[in-house]
Amino acid sequence: MILYYDPDKQIWFHTEAEQEYTFGVDEIPVPYRNKPSSSSIPFHLGCRKKNNLGPFVGILAGRKNERNIIGNGLLFKKLQEEILEHEGISFVFTLEDLGDQQVDGHLYLPYKEQWLLVKLPIPHLVYNRLPFRKMEQTEQFQSAIRLFQQKDVCFFNPSFLDKFELYKIFSEDARLGRFFPETILIQDRLSLESFLELYKDIYVKPSSAAKGRGIYRMMKDEKIFVQGLKQEHAFSNFDELWNEYKAKLTKRPCIAQKTISPLLHEGNRYDFRVLAHFNGEKYKVTGIGIRQSVEQSVTTHIPNGGRLIPQEEVLKDKDKQFIQEVVQRCGDILTKEIGFFGEFSIDAGLTENEDYVIYEINSKPMSFDENDIEEARVRHLVQLFGYFFN
Repeated sequence: MILYYDPDKQIWFHTEAEQEYTFGVDEIPVPYRNKPSSSSIPFHLGCRKKNNLGPFVGILAGRKNERNIIGNGLLFKKLQEEILEHEGISFVFTLEDLGDQQVDGHLYLPYKEQWLLVKLPIPHLVYNRLPFRKMEQTEQFQSAIRLFQQKDVCFFNPSFLDKFELYKIFSEDARLGRFFPETILIQDRLSLESFLELYKDIYVKPSSAAKGRGIYRMMKDEKIFVQGLKQEHAFSNFDELWNEYKAKLTKRPCIAQKTISPLLHEGNRYDFRVLAHFNGEKYKVTGIGIRQSVEQSVTTHIPNGGRLIPQEEVLKDKDKQFIQEVVQRCGDILTKEIGFFGEFSIDAGLTENEDYVIYEINSKPMSFDENDIEEARVRHLVQLFGYFFN
């Protein structure tokens, strides 16, 4: 059916006489009008039991100030364009916009290429795209979670993932544990020194960092070499290293991870960047991007000097099979241990002996440079929205 929004009076309504409709998770009655005004905006929506219209999908983003919202604006626009084609509505909102009964949402109108601020009911689903961990650590966020639980709103993805917590969870799994490099939480000087002494070659990074930020490679020989994204240092002993890096390694939780000798392609390491989604029954691979280090060997992230290479250069059928098996298992474990993850990504690779390794799992995947993967991402998300509404 057609649901209208009157921007002048800021109300939603329908025009079907002798019909009663509701919208939002609270099943709020939709007012009736005999006809729309010239300024009214029509939306073609699906309808489930009790004539509840939708789906209404809220995309939770961050707020920089009163006027500016932080988030992946291009993804938000593409989601709205796709969900409109599937008889739904998506809108962007922030924690500050959320009330007990309604929310002030930013709704994108593709045919006008503009955003419209509207009042909406509490949505059926909330897609968590808060950009910073600190936003999830506020009482405001916890209050929102309680509201969604109380109203039985489908909420995903529930939070950022902590690297060490993930390692503890997955290292105990009989099927996946062997694919994760040995990892410790750096609790003090002794823990790092002992780990470096044991393996001679390790990675050190913040437990909550992303995109390769704050990562170092430490190698112990006659001297200790520390390689960052842009510079290298050599230290005569661990005392010198600790004095230089103590502040960086203790101001926030950091992990140390055994370095894996990677399989090389044309002289440089490469990784698999895997995007995965739940399809209503199981977790499936949405796309696989290949990233290779070029300017430095610490990370393959493109913003830090990595590059994209075609799948056909390195990806084999057995790799695809392994990745699909890992995606399914990872999704099941994440949902069981942390909460429902409709979407996540995995950074994986191969050792020089061609054994598989899993480096990281991310709950809020960055945009992929491959257009076909981004297009598939939008399609799969909208299909998932429809699954939970119906």
